[in-house]
Amino acid sequence: MTPPMALEMQLTRYRAMTCEERVAIALRLHELACEMARLGIRRQHPRASAPEVAELLRQRLELARTL
Repeated sequence: MTPPMALEMQLTRYRAMTCEERVAIALRLHELACEMARLGIRRQHPRASAPEVAELLRQRLELARTL
């Protein structure tokens, strides 16, 4: 299967989903991205507390909104 064929198959599946199913996927992807960012923050700041990690993540998300 070629990449364009795989993309078309994926789009076909997304089109067959309900709005609620697509939103659920988006929310899961967002949480996955946040968890990956938290892991990166913890790697950069190994002594940061959970609230500090949460604040650094909030700052990153705010920065992303301004781009």
